[in-house]
Parts: sequence; structure tokens; C-alpha cells
Amino acid sequence: MGKIMVMSESLANKIAAGEVVEKCASVVKELIENSIDALSTEIKIELLESGVKSIKVTDNGCGMDKDDALMCFQSHATSKIKSEDDLFNINTLGFRGEALPSIASVSDVYVSSCDGSDSVIYELEAGKLINQKSGDLRKGTIIEVKNLFYNTPARLKYLNSLYTELANIITVINRAALSHTNIRFTLINDNKLVLKTSGSGNLLKTINDIYGVKISKKMLEVSGENNDYEVYGYISLPEITKSNRNHIITIVNGRVVRNSELNRVINDAYHKYKFDNRYPIVVLKIDVDPSLIDVNVHPSKMDIKFSNFDDLKELVFEKIKEALNNHFLAPTVSNEMVKVDNVLNKMDTNAPVLQEEVKEYVLDFSSSDNIIKEDENNYNYQPVDIVDEPKKREFPQMQPIGQILGVYIVCHSEKGMYLMDQHAAAERINYEKYKKAMANPIKDTISMLFPINIEYSKDEFLILKEHINIIRNLGIDIEEFGMNSFIIKAHPTWFKEGLEEVFIKNILEKIITMNKNFDLERFNDSISAMMACKASIKAGDTISMEEMIMLIEKLKKCENPFNCAHGRPTIIHYPKYELDKLFKRAV
Repeated sequence: MGKIMVMSESLANKIAAGEVVEKCASVVKELIENSIDALSTEIKIELLESGVKSIKVTDNGCGMDKDDALMCFQSHATSKIKSEDDLFNINTLGFRGEALPSIASVSDVYVSSCDGSDSVIYELEAGKLINQKSGDLRKGTIIEVKNLFYNTPARLKYLNSLYTELANIITVINRAALSHTNIRFTLINDNKLVLKTSGSGNLLKTINDIYGVKISKKMLEVSGENNDYEVYGYISLPEITKSNRNHIITIVNGRVVRNSELNRVINDAYHKYKFDNRYPIVVLKIDVDPSLIDVNVHPSKMDIKFSNFDDLKELVFEKIKEALNNHFLAPTVSNEMVKVDNVLNKMDTNAPVLQEEVKEYVLDFSSSDNIIKEDENNYNYQPVDIVDEPKKREFPQMQPIGQILGVYIVCHSEKGMYLMDQHAAAERINYEKYKKAMANPIKDTISMLFPINIEYSKDEFLILKEHINIIRNLGIDIEEFGMNSFIIKAHPTWFKEGLEEVFIKNILEKIITMNKNFDLERFNDSISAMMACKASIKAGDTISMEEMIMLIEKLKKCENPFNCAHGRPTIIHYPKYELDKLFKRAV
């Protein structure tokens, strides 16, 4: 007898479960996607011990008759596609027919479903039917998954702490709610309400349900279209950022997708508005003809391929940049303080979650102005009106009154107090000046009294030689000088006096670093930021009142006066009301 045999269905399902069912959140994702595909308007998720003991999903969708309710647990059984052609026109979240049999193979499952006329209840253990009976006529489906991974102890051992499993499930439900705003989601863990959305159909209100009113008031609307794509959504002001990319949510035809290049484009649109290691909150919906995308890339169905991807990237970049440029971007200080210590102390200290991420999660949840109050078992959604759209871009009319700590300029206006970082402000002014000079270099040069001779390794020498015209176009007189060396005899007149050699060496070093990935626009931007930083007044420098006034006037004329070249704020606003609260003049 040969060595090759066909695996049993049970073994094949357990192997498939390794890809489809990685953790409790994977089960929740698959179950609620089925509920969404069933046209549900209400989906309730109930957990015991963060889903490790039990995950119960109840919906009011179209339901199933007794045959379909049993058939759905067979491998590759699906109602979503019928032919190969359907793979190129997928309009549902599920379609592979792998999720339910995979889940059932590693757990105990209870399913109750009714399509309005036929109802049934099934119980399965490790994918095998053990009990069947008639159910009630409540239209919809209830699926409960218990004792997950009980028969695969190796997988059970690698589940995270209960807190981390719950946090992962909340992330899944948040994304489902944002992608299907017309559905009311309720999440309960250990009989305690964790999350509830209104199902209003309004994206901004759903953002408010999830992140709270303080963040929803600082979201900018984005919309636009081209021949193939239509985009719509909300992006946070640069003052609202997170420590990771998890809050950049892209939704294609109702499906939350993961595309690192698209995330990079979104983050690049914030370039110079924030720190490079901080990321915005973005909820972006993309509508496209299903034939132009391929979602059949990975069992998770989160990876996706786009046709005419460059057109989409250009559209997204332009619309985000446009929204940021058209709004007031100076951050406003609030005295709201969220006390998280007690919450953090109650958390599992062994949870493999970074402290920064834990704090951000607690802040997101506890700072929500519409945290739902529990009234025993009555869970009532309490909507909060979203008011005060972000202000349009407007430089404040402020007057300087002095300098503190040798770093900040104190200013005032009828709207309150402003603190201006003198180095950041000067850096923004110089950055825009140098960027214009880099993009349109003048030919006026100054000969150096003592030419600079710089020697490089052979590979670096060849890189610079390849890009020598770019260096010369900036007005730098550079020539080969012996083996692997260059001599610089002149530089542009706009180089700051005393920093000429520093500027030249940094320019050459940047070209070497970029090498094959050289991009002129990024090069100009990076060099302009470097020059601006080095040429600007420093923290600790004392400046006169006249210099303060001149600094403000020059900053006012900048294209973006609210952020330095590296994304830090130049100005922070303290409203009069917040100052009054500090001194107990207001409550």
C-alpha cells in the first residue's frame, strides 16, 4: 500500500482551524460576518471569560432552515458563491466555506436558527452532531461556541490573557461597527456591558460611539472620487494620534482590509503634521466595482489586491492632504484628566500588551462622553450629540507678552492664551524658505575661501557620481578630485553663513543613504528640514520683543504655520474657559 492517503475530514478541519481560528477574536469575526451577510440589523455578542469559555452571537438576520443549519458545518459549504465566476464579483464578507466547520472542529457548538417558517436547534461536539430538536420561531440565528480549543490543548495554551483576548474582540467589533454603521452591535462580557453602538447609519456617530465625543469632534471629513474609486470617511486632526497603526481602518465595499502600502500612503499624507512614530485615527470607506479587487488572497480575507492601485493611492493622498490643509491645526489644551491607575492595577500584569497601548485603550474607553450606564440587565443606548465641527484654518490674532524658560513665547488674545515654541516656529519658517529654494534653486553662488575635500569609500563615491547633476543643480560646485574623492569649491548664496560645510556634508550623506530609492521630492523635503533645524534659533536663546513680533508675523505667512518641519506643534492654545477652570472661576 502506498504512503499517501486522504486526510479525514476531522483532521483537515483542525488544520484549517489553524489558519481561520487563531484566537477568540477570530471566532467572533467569523460569526458576526455571517450575521452581517444574513442582513442583520442587530447583532449581540455575549462572552464568558473573554470568549475562552463561551462566545454567543445572536442576530435578527434571515435565518436558516433545518437543512442549511446543518449543512453550514460541512467543509466548503457556502451560500455565497456557486461558480468560479463568482470569485471575481464577491459582494459578501464570507465565501470560502471554511469558518464554521473549522470552529466546530475545535469546540462545542450550539446553533438555533429560524428562517421565519422553519426552526431547529443543533448541538455539535468537535464537529459531530450529538443532538437535534425544534426551536422557537424567532427569526434569526443564535450560535454559541463553548470550550474553544478543548481538544487541541497546544492551541489553548497559546491563548493570551483574558484582558488581551477581550481587547482583541473589541477591536474586531469596533471595525465591524465602523464598516456597517446601520447595524446595532452590543458586546457583553461576563454579564457586563462593554460596548454598544447605535446602528444609526451615520459614520461620525459610530466613531463617537467607539472613541467618544472628544475624539469625534476632532475628526475631519474626507471625500472624493475618480474613474474607478470613491472614498469617504473621517481622519483625526494631527493632535490626535496613537502609538501604532491599528487605528488606521480601511474599508473596501464593506470589508475591513489590510494593505500596508495603502496605510503608508495615508500616513505619508500626515507628513510634517505629526511625529513619525505616531499614527492618526482614520476610518476610510472605499467603494469600487468588485471586479477590480481580489479578496481571495488569504483565509482571513483581510488581505486584498487592487486594480489601478496607483489611482487609488493618489486619490487618498490628495483628499487627506486637502482636508488637513483646509483646517485649523493648532492644538487646544483641555483640563480633562482621565484617571487610569485603578483600572491599570486591576488588569492582568502578565498580559503581553505594551503599557503605552494599555493606557491608550483605557483612555479611549473611559474618556468617552457617552459611556453607557448599566441599569441591572437593561442596556439603554444614550446618544450624545456631536457638535462643534473642527475650526477652519485660521491663524490666531495674538500679541506676544514675554518669554519663559528661554523656550516659549507667551502670547494672548481675546480667545485666551497661546504658547509658541520659538525653535519650532523658526524651524517652520526656515523649512518653507529652504524647500522653495531646493525646488527652484537660484544659480547665484559664493566661492569658498577654503574648498572642501571629502573622501568616500568606492561604493559611496559611485553613488554620488551617479547623482552629481542633482548636487550641481542645487548650486554646489563639485568635481572629482583624485581617487574616490570630491572637492567642493562653491555653494548657493542661500546657505546660512557658518553652516555651509554642515549643509553640504548632510546633502551628500542623504544621497548616499537614499541610493537606489532616491526620490527628489523626499530628498528636498528631508534636506530642507535638516537645514531649517540647524539654522533656527534654539531653545535657551533670549530674543527681544521685536524679534518675537517678527517671528509671529513670518509664521503667519507660512503655508502651514502650526507644525514644525518634524511635525511638532508650533503653537498651543489655552482657551479662556480652560484657564477659568484652572482657577475655579468656572466649572
